[in-house]
Formats: sequence, structure tokens, C-alpha cells
Amino acid sequence: MGVLMLFRRDVELWGSAVALEVELQRRVEAGLESVFGVRFLASEYPTGPWHKGRIDTLGLDENNSPVVIE
Repeated sequence: MGVLMLFRRDVELWGSAVALEVELQRRVEAGLESVFGVRFLASEYPTGPWHKGRIDTLGLDENNSPVVIE
């Protein structure tokens, strides 16, 4: 994996906690490739009938290993 650089950008968001989480998730997904080097696969990916959950964001890294962002 290459060098990971993070930059802070002050952004003020308004709305409910749910709206804020969805907005944050969309922003992270939009920058997955350029910021983290992760190829986006799916949003709200179901974990199946046994776990009955969802993965917020699913992607693949440069080694085609799964990346889960919750």
C-alpha cells in the first residue's frame, strides 16, 4: 500500500443525524479511489440472511482485497 495522506477540510453540515451520516457516506464514497486508492463496489451491501445486516460501503484495494467502511 502506498503512502496515505489525509487533509482536513472544515465543512459545516446541517440537518438530522441520519442526513449527516448519509451525506458523509456519499462524500467518502465519492473520494474512495482518489483519497484511499479503493475501488467502489457497493453502498448498503446486504450481509445475507444469517447476519441480516448491511455494510455501509464496500470496495476493493489495490490487491483486490475487500475494504469495508462502516
